[in-house]
Amino acid sequence: MTTPPAGHVDVTGPAALDLAGPTAKRRVLAWGMWDWGTQPFNTVITTFVFSVYITGEAFGSTNTTSTALAVSTAVAGLLVALLAPVLGQNSDRSGRTVSHLRVQTLVVALLSAALFVVLPEPGFLWVGLGLLAVGSVVSEIAGVNYNSTIDQVATPRTVGRVSGVGWGMGYLGGIIVLLLIYVLFIQPEVGLFGVTGEDGLDIRVSMLVCGLWIALFTVPAFLVLRDRPRERAPRVGVADSYRLVWASIRALWSSSRHTVYFLMASALFRDGLAGVFAFGAVLAAGTFGLSAADVIVFGAAANIVAGVATMLFGMLDDRLGPKRVILVSLAALVVLGLGIFVFHDGGAVVFWTLGLLMTVFVGPAQAASRSFLARLVPQGKGGEIFGLYATTGRVVSFLSPLAFGVFIALGAAVTGEENTQYWGILGIVLILAAGFAVMLPVKEHGEHRVG
Repeated sequence: MTTPPAGHVDVTGPAALDLAGPTAKRRVLAWGMWDWGTQPFNTVITTFVFSVYITGEAFGSTNTTSTALAVSTAVAGLLVALLAPVLGQNSDRSGRTVSHLRVQTLVVALLSAALFVVLPEPGFLWVGLGLLAVGSVVSEIAGVNYNSTIDQVATPRTVGRVSGVGWGMGYLGGIIVLLLIYVLFIQPEVGLFGVTGEDGLDIRVSMLVCGLWIALFTVPAFLVLRDRPRERAPRVGVADSYRLVWASIRALWSSSRHTVYFLMASALFRDGLAGVFAFGAVLAAGTFGLSAADVIVFGAAANIVAGVATMLFGMLDDRLGPKRVILVSLAALVVLGLGIFVFHDGGAVVFWTLGLLMTVFVGPAQAASRSFLARLVPQGKGGEIFGLYATTGRVVSFLSPLAFGVFIALGAAVTGEENTQYWGILGIVLILAAGFAVMLPVKEHGEHRVG
């Protein structure tokens, strides 16, 4: 076997899943523990606790902190777009995908714990948002490598369920860690080890718990996942790496145009789904009046609903196909998002009712999107294709934060109110609807192939 030249790009060949054999359930569960273990960054930090903390009154006005969060989220998304395909490609070339994933996971754990230093003062706003942004970048890159390992534990007949199990385990892990920090630190006036709410200590200590959780519970995944060393390939510089990425996109356009269409559609709707997570808890506190403790209780309930729904929809994915799951989920989210805007004056009851219904559909759309692409990835190209998946998502990742901020400003101009945060949901709905429209003409995975 000869080593391909540095400029060689091949995205053809049999799908990696087609070459996969049956997998024991314990391996699937161990693989899913990475989702379980890293979920605190998504659930506790990005969504229900730290994002609410960093947009609180201690750091500035509601509109100021919400806009700052949108800006930092957009910048992080741009960095992911630039780095994901190149780093994914390098993982494929070296065959050290799992080794890279192990290091990236440890970095996410350390950055999570580092949020302990963010005191509730305006001067720490950008410190917190900076750490959050860097953590988001590393977490996304780690997700590229993790997604590319799905062929080690799934087959074409089980990939929907396996992807759903992973996402579902993540949501259920989020419940445990949310309840843990709520009961031990946030809810009591004096929590474990004498922790109180003074200087945000209860929230800050929770960040230490998140870092420890990530480092500990991702270990089972690394016990079953293995690097797949390949023959040493020539070193490729940064400029050449981007040229190869562009060549891969051109090759995909020639060999499987509907895969490119899917990447475009998923870029839009996944950005909308990210917006639901990034700004949902912020809306709960800033618009519907939920306290930080109430947001955590809602988050726990939401994760129960989302975890069960994602696992159930995973079985429908294998039977009906991921495209149908995605379209149904997006349509439901658009309707429910509009409902939250229209009935925002209804208070916490509206948010609890419609918010919980939204969580039924967010996880299934994400899991089905992963399984759709996993069915197409050629052997040895997981990092590269999932890198493109992350990049196409992040190329437009500024859209949801931008739309959220623009609609807040539009609401202020139209109504003259000081707090028009609830208008931001219209921006998220707009992105989800655009993703639905672009996804409609995409052929089901069984009707096209990469190569």
